[in-house]
Amino acid sequence: MVELEGLSEMSDKLDYKKEYKDLYLPGKKPVKIVVPPLRFIMVDGRGDPNEEDGAYKRVVGLLYALSYTIKMCKMGSFKPQGYFEYVVPPLEGLWWMEGIRGVDYSRKSDFHWVSMIRQPEFVTPEVFAWACSELERKKGIDPSPARLETLDEGLCVQCMHSGPYDDEPLTVAKIEAFIEENGLINDIGDTRRHHEIYLSDPRKCNPAKMKTVLRIPVRES
Repeated sequence: MVELEGLSEMSDKLDYKKEYKDLYLPGKKPVKIVVPPLRFIMVDGRGDPNEEDGAYKRVVGLLYALSYTIKMCKMGSFKPQGYFEYVVPPLEGLWWMEGIRGVDYSRKSDFHWVSMIRQPEFVTPEVFAWACSELERKKGIDPSPARLETLDEGLCVQCMHSGPYDDEPLTVAKIEAFIEENGLINDIGDTRRHHEIYLSDPRKCNPAKMKTVLRIPVRES
């Protein structure tokens, strides 16, 4: 669905993907999971994420700029309480379209989305405000579209999708079959969204080998 922008990191730091494999490295068969409340920097948007010089790419750039400003604060005088070395977590996205449940991949220009990156536990509103101020002061980048928010997803079904983003409907169908077979109800609506976690960089990865976590909120019947 997206073009990922990020940097590779050394493995001698806390890597959320490895530490929390249940959240980031599910198998190819759908499974139930209860996702705990997690803190993200988020930006809202609308439109085709693959549009050249479009809003989505600018938003992703802002998310990474803020995330790396926080990560590299150790190099300056600002020392957040509880800071630790870590790998910036992967880009994630919540997706929906007006009038339908889920998404229609043939109508990318109609996407609504929240693009987001998880933040370490030491990132408080004060730390986020500092990062926004630093980014604007040093880079001249307007951070106002971004916000720090806790997302409490709760009960979901997720599965690893392997391959191009446009083939995701095949994996979504597997998830939907699992939901029905296990007496669950798809709970996508006004507050709970189709969720994707991007583990591969499409600039460097063969599309056939890309890995994306697909997550759908559910409730018990």
